[in-house]
Amino acid sequence: MQTPIRGLRSFCFAARTLSFKEAANQLYLTPSAVSHQIKQLEEQLGIELFERQTRSIRLTAAGKNFYDSVSPLIKALEKTINEFSQLQENITISITLPEFFASELLMPKLSEWTTEHPKTNLQLNTMKTRKELTKQSDLSIVLSSSKPIEGVVHELFSLQYTPACNKENWQQWHKKPLEALQQVPLILHKARPWAWHQWAEHAGLDDFSPKQIIQVDSMFGVARAAQQGMGIALIPLPISQTWFDEGWLCNFTDEPLVTKDKYYLVQHYPGEANAQLELFIKWLLDTFKHLK
Repeated sequence: MQTPIRGLRSFCFAARTLSFKEAANQLYLTPSAVSHQIKQLEEQLGIELFERQTRSIRLTAAGKNFYDSVSPLIKALEKTINEFSQLQENITISITLPEFFASELLMPKLSEWTTEHPKTNLQLNTMKTRKELTKQSDLSIVLSSSKPIEGVVHELFSLQYTPACNKENWQQWHKKPLEALQQVPLILHKARPWAWHQWAEHAGLDDFSPKQIIQVDSMFGVARAAQQGMGIALIPLPISQTWFDEGWLCNFTDEPLVTKDKYYLVQHYPGEANAQLELFIKWLLDTFKHLK
C-alpha cells in the first residue's frame, strides 16, 4: 500500500480532536487539506473513518479501531524521527502562556535556563486571553478558576486582585477612598467585567455606584492605564509585585479581592519521553514555587 504518512498523521490528529479545523491548526495546514488527505485515506482503505455532520465529526466504529491500531505506530515513528533529528539539531520546547505572565515573571528569569541549557531552543507563544486561538505546544500556562482536565497539570500559584493607582492619584485620594471610588474611573480587564462589583461586595460596600468603568483587553494595558493616571485599577498579585516594588503603582486600599483564579502549568502529550522537557518543567516549578 502507498498510504502517505501525512495522511495517517492528519487522521490521528483529527481523531484526537474530533475537528478537522483543530487538527489543521495543530498541523499548520488548512482544514480543506486535512479533509482531503483523510478522504484519500478512506478511499484507499475502502471504509469510512468519520461520520461527517454539519458542524461536527465523530469516529465510526471502524475509524476508532483503525485509530487504536495506527496511533501508537505514528507516535513511535515520530519519536524515532525526533531522536535522530536531535542528534544533529538542538531540541525545541514550545510553551503557550499569557503575555502578562511572560513579561512580568518568565522573561526576567529565563536567562537562568538558557545559560544552563544552550542546546535547547525555546518557542514562546503569548496570548491575551484563553479564548485566543493558539498553536499546539508542549506546555501551556493557563489562568483558570478550576483545574484543567487535560494533560498533566501542576498548580503554580493563586491570584488576588488589589485596587492600585499611580503615586499622584494615591496622594490625592488615599485619605478619602470611598469618595475616590465614586469619582475616579475604575479600570479592569474585560474578561472580568464584574470584578469591581465583586470587590465592593467583598469590601462590604453596600452603595457602590462607580462613575465610570474602563475595560481593557490585556492585563498589561490595565496596569499601564493605572500607571499613567487614568484611574484606579484592579491589579493581580503576586504577578504584578514589580510594579509596586518599583514605585510605578501604589496599593490604594488594604482590601484585596480573593478569587479562585490560579495559574496552572499543563504538560500536553505526557507519554512522550523528553528529558529536556522534564528538566524545563522542574525549573519552572522551582522558579515560581515561592509565589504559592
